[in-house]
Amino acid sequence: PPMAETVRATGAGVVLMHMRGEPATMQERPVYGDVVAEVRDELAGWLAAAVRAGIDPDAVVLDPGLGFGKTFEHNRALLNGVSTLAALGRPILVGLSRKRMIGHLTGRAPADRLAGSLAGLTVAVLRGAHLVRVHDGAASLDAVRVAVGLTQKDGRRCSV
Repeated sequence: PPMAETVRATGAGVVLMHMRGEPATMQERPVYGDVVAEVRDELAGWLAAAVRAGIDPDAVVLDPGLGFGKTFEHNRALLNGVSTLAALGRPILVGLSRKRMIGHLTGRAPADRLAGSLAGLTVAVLRGAHLVRVHDGAASLDAVRVAVGLTQKDGRRCSV
């Protein structure tokens, strides 16, 4: 409630990120029946609560919380289900840069996960992510520009 009051009073933007559990224990056997549906429903509930607290819905961004209380398979399903989350009508933020899921696929340490992060970023954007959290800004921007530019029907340069 105090954060909602601050956001409402200042007109600040807010990111509602999904996470189950506490940071110290969230990775201990996370269980979901249908991770995309459950995360969507929980984010929808939090969005509704924010609006009831007086936060302008246009100030809200939703984040499925890749890596926060989720297994590799949960993260993969969420990444592929971004369009389902976007149906909530708010921008979707995805943060997977250098994350464990990239290491799971590449076998590389966090500092060596640029190529994998760019591939994951491309998937996220092509699946409908509106915002991305990255470590390598210039390379990530190029990856998004190429992915979007190559998939646009008219071949225009991406304006990202």
